[in-house]
Amino acid sequence: MLEGNDFDVIIIGSGAGGGTLAHRLAPSGKRVLILERGGYLPRERDNWESSAVFVAGKYRAPEFWLDKDGNEFPPEVNYYVGGNTKFYGAALFRLRPEDFGVIQHHGGISPAWPISYQDLEPYYTEAEHLYRVHGKHGEDPTEGEASADYKYPVVQHEPRIQQLNDDLEKLDLHPFHLPIGVDLEQDAAGRPTRHSACIRCDRVDGFPCLLGAKSDAQVICVDPALEYPNVTLVTGANVQRLETDASGRTVNAVVAELSDGSTVTYRGSLVAVAAGAVNSAALLLRSANDRHPNGLANGSDVVGRHYMRHNNLALMAVSHEPNPTSFQKTLALNDWYHGADDWDYPLGGIQMLGKSDAEQVRSGAPRWAAKAAPEMPFEVIAHHAVDFWLCGEDLPLPESRATLGKDGQIQLTLNEKNNVEGVKRLKRKLEGMLGHLGMKPHLLDHSLYLHKTMPIGATAHQAGTIRFGHDPDTSALDATCKAHELDNLYVVDTSFFPSIGAVNPSLTAIANAMRVGDHLLERLGAAVPTPRQQEHDGAGVLRP
Repeated sequence: MLEGNDFDVIIIGSGAGGGTLAHRLAPSGKRVLILERGGYLPRERDNWESSAVFVAGKYRAPEFWLDKDGNEFPPEVNYYVGGNTKFYGAALFRLRPEDFGVIQHHGGISPAWPISYQDLEPYYTEAEHLYRVHGKHGEDPTEGEASADYKYPVVQHEPRIQQLNDDLEKLDLHPFHLPIGVDLEQDAAGRPTRHSACIRCDRVDGFPCLLGAKSDAQVICVDPALEYPNVTLVTGANVQRLETDASGRTVNAVVAELSDGSTVTYRGSLVAVAAGAVNSAALLLRSANDRHPNGLANGSDVVGRHYMRHNNLALMAVSHEPNPTSFQKTLALNDWYHGADDWDYPLGGIQMLGKSDAEQVRSGAPRWAAKAAPEMPFEVIAHHAVDFWLCGEDLPLPESRATLGKDGQIQLTLNEKNNVEGVKRLKRKLEGMLGHLGMKPHLLDHSLYLHKTMPIGATAHQAGTIRFGHDPDTSALDATCKAHELDNLYVVDTSFFPSIGAVNPSLTAIANAMRVGDHLLERLGAAVPTPRQQEHDGAGVLRP
């Protein structure tokens, strides 16, 4: 008989991995506990204010990590129900099939995964349906085969972005509709209907959604899961350590500090860590004991190592013609994902960012406004701005790692020159096309998205610190994401990635959480749902 603080499954974190896992387990009847360090994000006007979100960093965690030299910096992390998905851009890409194998990059080797694209493909499809991803398979020549098309149609381009699409096609390139998770119902002209939750505003990228129309983990997974009486959420629960039994093979206690300062111990038959790649690694390192002197599940000494976050560039171009686009995040381009005619190595992909406003332009103005368009006031530059996100793969280097510094403070060591040549060449590709795309010849750093004054702080795509693999000497987790050295410990955030590819990692975390969830259901003797049973209605509630 389970006692008050005893559960079948304890999930630490409620973001893309943890929230999705809870949703997968909810219909089973098993007792599921979600421990979330933060609370619910306040619903207020500042949710949509650039000055609050980007300039003041109102919603970022009020904490500092250390760089390799011991200097403090503010990381780009958010502790709320739904995790960092509350602020993500909801660009939900699949990894390319090649990303699961060995890839030679200019800067080194991207290693193979212990599972294949085909192993994850059915879960990618389910994840796209669950998270209301709008798109169309077959437009992007680099994508893998899909067992079903997107359930929701593409978000149509607004006129200036449609012109950009057409101009790219004239250059014999292959732009495609960016797969994005929003609760949008469109009419024939692409406008939101009266009943659409999403209003196609300019606040999707980097802002929380006041309307609950962005497919974040709270809206899509956590809230629907909590409609089941067997699922419990405790907010303000900062997990301090995991304790094991005398054998060291079983986690028998999860110790959390609550927001009132009290300490509570929870017990679960199975424990799933999903606190984000850095915090999950830090938790395992803090949980060192006699049986695990280097940290829990760390006999291989890989926990905390192989940290990745992508080689990203957030850039702004200035269009000759006005760009009155509101919902700009509808287009992507992967023509140089695997290489180029003048280079044999992968460059990465190009996506649209959310539309710049005058406050964002004004904040970046001291560095580049004169170079961009000295004759234009800030508001005019913003009205002509076209915003791009360039994403290249960084490599899992053992020296790029999260450790515990003085007083247990997180310390992040990063090789900022890790495989950067590809994304530099990608930038030159884009810059060389600007004249053909109706834009001024310079690309400008969009610093508000990437903390240009402290690049190490750009941790939104963090991954790789607790990698999975077949060999316990070189990985911490097996192919089911269970720790090699423990019988009941799993990791279901992006920590498990052995490589990161060059697309946003969220959909892969979501799909993998579904995959691991099915494995946990089998362990618990519960029925594994079929895809039909996992579909939701308009409110996100699971149908029996």
